[in-house]
Amino acid sequence: MSDSTLVISILAAAITAGTPILYAALGELLTERAGILNLGVEGIMLIGAVSGFIIAVVTGNSWFGLAAAMFAGGAIALIHAVLTVTLRANQVVSGLALTLFGTGLSGYLGKSYIGIPVPSPFTIQPLGFLTDIPVLGPVLFRHDILVYASYGLVVFLWLFLYRTRPGLFLRALGENPAAADSLGSNVFALRYLYIVLGGMLCGVGGAYLSLAYAPSWLENMTAGRGWIAVALVIFALWNPWRALVGSYLFGGIDALGFHLQVSGVTVSPFFLNMLPYLFTILVLVFVMIRQHGRLTAPGALGLPYDREER
Repeated sequence: MSDSTLVISILAAAITAGTPILYAALGELLTERAGILNLGVEGIMLIGAVSGFIIAVVTGNSWFGLAAAMFAGGAIALIHAVLTVTLRANQVVSGLALTLFGTGLSGYLGKSYIGIPVPSPFTIQPLGFLTDIPVLGPVLFRHDILVYASYGLVVFLWLFLYRTRPGLFLRALGENPAAADSLGSNVFALRYLYIVLGGMLCGVGGAYLSLAYAPSWLENMTAGRGWIAVALVIFALWNPWRALVGSYLFGGIDALGFHLQVSGVTVSPFFLNMLPYLFTILVLVFVMIRQHGRLTAPGALGLPYDREER
């Protein structure tokens, strides 16, 4: 394999490996923009992965599996919404509880499905003449439909956040919910909406793992990707385009480790498996230094809103 072919292969693999992280990061970004911190991303992804896999196996249709993953992710996120928005519970504790719950429940539900293949996984669908573009073609346009959908989702969320009136109100929810309330926005209903939508995207990220990336079910198959997604939102400074770049960077580190193992490089596989998480720590340190310890997080992130206190 020539050097150029190897680079193209790694770049294409980076996009594939980064896609589940991207979906989860966009879901978390949407939730945090509404002022709610959700540390249950890992658990939601696992529930999405196992739900999507089970329904895809039972029905023989991966689209039904994807829909089930979205529904399951939204349902788990709804629990978080009830706890944090209505009951004003501690958002960190609620999120951690969801991760523990999702990890245990997914392991229980998927126990009898280990080793069963997906009847019709999402496969590569080249985009015609676009795949013939030098370098960019095989890197960007030789993937499955969920990868292409993630491109469009990033564009849509950026336009929604920064070019629409509802996007302005969403940012207000996270910055100053009292001001949004005074302008007639239903803060509680909107936070419910964005928490559930964020959970649905996290569910899609989990389903991508079990229906496309590695079409099978394995317990804890997210392998910490949910936590990487949470960290990635900070790295992205709550911007969808930065989230896309960050996801592919993490995916590239993951893909690079795999290629090094395949090529026979004498490096400990444990070290290679650790690389994405080591990179996560280094990126967060870099961001903190670059921002001089002051992150431009939504002003009301993590704070419960009480209408009587405005």
